[in-house]
Amino acid sequence: MPISKKTVRDIDIKGKKVIMRVDFNVPIKGGVIQDDTRIKAALPTIKYILEQNVKSLVLMSHLGDPKKDTAKNKEKAEKAGKAFNEEEYVNNHHKMAPVAAQLAKLIGKDVKVAPSCMGDETKKMVDALSNGEILLLENTRFHKEETSKEASEREKMAKELATYGEVYVNDAFGTAHRAHASTETVAKYLPAVAGFLMERELEFLEEKIVKSPAKPFVAIVGGAKVSSKITVIEKLMEKCDRIIIGGGMAFTFFKAMGKEVGSSLCEDDQLETAKKTIEAAKAKGVQFLLQTDVVVADAFSNDANIKTVDVDAMPKDMMGLDIGPKSIELFKNALSDAKTIFWNGPVGVFEMEKFAAGTLAIANQLASLTSAVTVIGGGDSVSAVNKAGVADKMTHISTGGGASMELVEGKVLPGVAALLNA
Repeated sequence: MPISKKTVRDIDIKGKKVIMRVDFNVPIKGGVIQDDTRIKAALPTIKYILEQNVKSLVLMSHLGDPKKDTAKNKEKAEKAGKAFNEEEYVNNHHKMAPVAAQLAKLIGKDVKVAPSCMGDETKKMVDALSNGEILLLENTRFHKEETSKEASEREKMAKELATYGEVYVNDAFGTAHRAHASTETVAKYLPAVAGFLMERELEFLEEKIVKSPAKPFVAIVGGAKVSSKITVIEKLMEKCDRIIIGGGMAFTFFKAMGKEVGSSLCEDDQLETAKKTIEAAKAKGVQFLLQTDVVVADAFSNDANIKTVDVDAMPKDMMGLDIGPKSIELFKNALSDAKTIFWNGPVGVFEMEKFAAGTLAIANQLASLTSAVTVIGGGDSVSAVNKAGVADKMTHISTGGGASMELVEGKVLPGVAALLNA
């Protein structure tokens, strides 16, 4: 299904200088990359660009938030009475050298690293590139201009970045909801198109979930808080036939219905919202599904004493941490004939073995539905399908938690809006 924006296929880049925003914000410990999924996700676009015999390819990405992250860890070390070497910490967690090394290994081609995103030395390195050479700029967030709320500051950085290329490609969907210098502002100064990862995200989230989902369309929304998911629930109810609510947020709905929730997570300031949401589902003819039984524990711990009870028999001194076996069957049944499924948020505290059964059962059920379009909307749901070992059975796994949520909520993503229309 074609998307609303032009892609790198729609523009002539032969012999040109290309600057590309990627999402190489990978977890790094002591200078060692822990998971290179995001680097691998950008490979199809990088390889395509190089196959077009471009003059050069300049890549840019952020890698964590150096200022905030360093301050937080410095404070932690000081509280513990430990020495903290700021420079060493930044070098081990926020510098691009390990990323360049891993990318070079994956594509079998040398990747140079610039000392910065801006300045004479970087400009010299860019100008010296030829025959499809690759240069990775240093972490974009070392510059306050990247994330500045002042448009003039972002423009200063973006104008300099724009001199490194003749075409701008954005393949960083995970940061598309941010109006940053390297994600949105630079697109004002160059022809701007989507990379293949961005294209795929828009194809599934925008076209197949927001605009025209195949019916029956079932949404599963889990996680801790109603407050953080209410907009997405409202938006999904405009399109879906059934909505399954799980995780900690279910207890806010239960309390709004007058049920005992014990010591479960509950947002008392959201009870009215929860009540209205249930009524709105009824008015729209959307089946609103909550669990019927619950795994309760006497502590938030994998060593807690647990039992399974019906939702009408919640003990006052226990908390609900997973859905029970009856609910698993109820939800599996609700998913069985779906043609489109969108899943965001676990239905239990799946990080703990004792409370993972519900979330893993949902993941396995989705994996078995081979004729349905299954879209995993970022965040913990991605960890869940990975933990269940069924990630390869999903139609699409979003690389951007925040960006995918905002897109489904119907918000305009600055990094997408800035691209040329198809």
